[in-house]
Amino acid sequence: MYAVIKTGGKQERVVEGQRLRVERLGRAVGEVVELEPVLVVDGGRVLAKPGELAGTTVSLRVVGEELGPKIRGFTYKPKSNNRRRFGHRQHYDTVEVTGIRVP
Repeated sequence: MYAVIKTGGKQERVVEGQRLRVERLGRAVGEVVELEPVLVVDGGRVLAKPGELAGTTVSLRVVGEELGPKIRGFTYKPKSNNRRRFGHRQHYDTVEVTGIRVP
């Protein structure tokens, strides 16, 4: 059985016991997060409609936090001496799928 969840504007295919990196959820390490899936496939049975997915949840446990790669950027406008350097580093949570519950 697997499910497709939506978090951080992205969709991920998950199975029970899998660890994955998602954008920051704002939860402490060890906390459990319940998400509603977009799609659930259980053998030959596919649940995709909102009525079929009612009551279906995917449980995730936050196991760690990490930072993504440093992104360095530079912008300028010619002939006006306008230059700007900037950097960005995305925050991620590492989560473990603890269960997919289908009523």
